[in-house]
Amino acid sequence: MRYACGVEYDGSGFSGWQSQPHARSVQADVEAALSRVADHQVTVCCAGRTDAGVHATAQVIHFESDARRSSRSWVLGTNANLRHDARLLWIREVEDGFHARFSALARSYRYVILNRDVPSALMRQRAAWTHRPLDENHMREGAKYLLGEKDFSSFRAMACQARSPVRTILRLDIIRTGNYLYLDVEANAFLHHMVRNIAGVLMAVGRGDRQPEWVQDILDKRDRTQGGVTAPPQGLYLVGVRYPDRFGIAPAGALPAFA
Repeated sequence: MRYACGVEYDGSGFSGWQSQPHARSVQADVEAALSRVADHQVTVCCAGRTDAGVHATAQVIHFESDARRSSRSWVLGTNANLRHDARLLWIREVEDGFHARFSALARSYRYVILNRDVPSALMRQRAAWTHRPLDENHMREGAKYLLGEKDFSSFRAMACQARSPVRTILRLDIIRTGNYLYLDVEANAFLHHMVRNIAGVLMAVGRGDRQPEWVQDILDKRDRTQGGVTAPPQGLYLVGVRYPDRFGIAPAGALPAFA
């Protein structure tokens, strides 16, 4: 059988999603826990790889197993074999044609910024921090230039291996609640560091270092060296993966909100 699962994790203690030989990864921990329940080696595929320090409330994975377990047994057994910072949220049987990555229609991320004079002792691994005031209206003006199908060469990491830099941003909302700003972005797919680079550019606009039109200038140059600073990973959360309705998978998980 092929199974799809939802996974939640705090990325602070991981080197990222992907298995690595000499560092702890979410993938390796989840595979080991599932393998204990299945009583055989399990290999999983994910909807989107996350970097070190990046969190997820709605990562989606799939794997195959001949083991017959109830959904409750899969979830409880897997979580019993995971450490405190990762959890299996749900599991369901899916058709053989389902693929966590290639069947996805869109992915959603939330980037969280704490905007106040002093950093937080409690939120240092949960949100990015900046002491300079951010004008969310200016940030919204800059965000408009990113909507739609664009060449995001200026917003991807130099080491990005994607064949094409063209992506389609379907939604980019900026919400302020007290001292917290939330950047909610949905796209058909993302390039390496794309969301963090978008956050870095929009924060520069929000501080008044650049005008909103600068975002269009960066896009036009198609050169990563002309873009802004990559925002830190602590504020980034994978919060949703949207699939065709026939798979019956909810398109979004919990949205982290701190104010």
